[in-house]
Amino acid sequence: MLKFKRRKLGKYLPGIFTTADVLIVNILFAISLLINPDVCDMPKIRTIWVLVTTAYLPMFFLSHNRPHYHRAMTMDKLMKDAFALVIVHALSFVSLMAFLNVELPTREYVTFYALMVVGVPSWWAFSRLIVKDLRRRGYNYVRVGIIGSGPVAERLEQELQTDAGFGYKVVGYFSDNPYPDFKGKVLGTLDDLSEKAAELHLDQIFYTLTGDDERKLTKVLKIADDNMIQFYYVPHIPRRVARNFDLHQVGVVPVLSIRRNPLASFLNRMVKRTFDVVFSSAVIVLLTPVVLIPVAIGIKLSSRGPVFFGQERTGYKGRTFKCWKFRTMHVNSQSNSVQASQGDPRIFRFGSFLRHSSIDELPQFFNVLKGDMSVVGPRPHMLKHTEEYSKLIEPYMVRHIIKPGITGFAQVKGYRGVTDELWKMEKRIECDVWYIENWTFMLDLKIIARTVINAVSGEENAV
Repeated sequence: MLKFKRRKLGKYLPGIFTTADVLIVNILFAISLLINPDVCDMPKIRTIWVLVTTAYLPMFFLSHNRPHYHRAMTMDKLMKDAFALVIVHALSFVSLMAFLNVELPTREYVTFYALMVVGVPSWWAFSRLIVKDLRRRGYNYVRVGIIGSGPVAERLEQELQTDAGFGYKVVGYFSDNPYPDFKGKVLGTLDDLSEKAAELHLDQIFYTLTGDDERKLTKVLKIADDNMIQFYYVPHIPRRVARNFDLHQVGVVPVLSIRRNPLASFLNRMVKRTFDVVFSSAVIVLLTPVVLIPVAIGIKLSSRGPVFFGQERTGYKGRTFKCWKFRTMHVNSQSNSVQASQGDPRIFRFGSFLRHSSIDELPQFFNVLKGDMSVVGPRPHMLKHTEEYSKLIEPYMVRHIIKPGITGFAQVKGYRGVTDELWKMEKRIECDVWYIENWTFMLDLKIIARTVINAVSGEENAV
């Protein structure tokens, strides 16, 4: 009975976190008033404070079904929802203030929502960690029954048990014909499910059989409905296409788009491009006096030739563009055909330092401003490499459905530098495709932070 009560903790979590969210918003508003103590008199503050809380109501409806306590929610998705929630609150609050003709100095708005942008996502991230810790300790779990005993069922259990913080407890399997050498705990046939569903206190049923036998599917669905158990149908998707995909409908027929691309959204592209322009402009303005001039002098003293090196590379949708770098090699006839390698005699000493610190890539911020590149994305390759690897690696050209980047997910995962073996390029492409299909603004920020850390500490794969 104690275990049963412990796992039912989840029904209180929405109320707990909704109350905590309101409390956090009020605390942040109080802090903003302490920072700006002279913004308005006490009666006016009381009115505004009521509006601050009232403005949370749209936030409540936005977040109540997708908050911190959902089981398999990623931190990136949680942060995206938290920022969206702050924006909705700002729109609601400003609208209420305007409707009631209540004035508040601009500096108070700025202070309050600066605190909100930091405080709400931080609280959500912290509370998410609390919930996952509770689940690892045996609280707020759900009991799961799996219908079927094939490879799909086994793969599903592996995913459900990947992180104890998700709070899934697989009770067992129900199968009429268990696969040979099946290692899972088979609790009975589908005929036994009706009796054992209530006995085992199942919360969720995952149906992993094919949909060919509609009689079995209808039977299990009725048992789930009769016992008020959540029912999930697991489609048989080959591993080759088992990735994040989008569900669409053609009439009443569901179809899956297996090549997910968040940057196909105009809003996401606008967010990414705005960040690219702002970030690149800041880098160019701040670093030009302290980096560009000293580096230019160092290159001139180290080797005869130009300060910058422009190379034709493959960009967005396969288009060719000129990618700019600080020159790190002596002028030679193989620059556009032979990749640099460890101990390459073409690289002069100062050029080696520029490569290991990634300073040689800084001129590419001008490529970003021009629109040929993004700050984060798949690294652009030489035309020769594009021609060669597009024939050897099946999803190679997929990396060109977005703009190339100065840094990328593959680079921070360690797949940069010489690709003298095919598997190295395959890993790089695997990371590039994963990035394209899982892009979020938060992911870009993580990659940039990791790139800076790597640049400061030095990267062993850089040549």
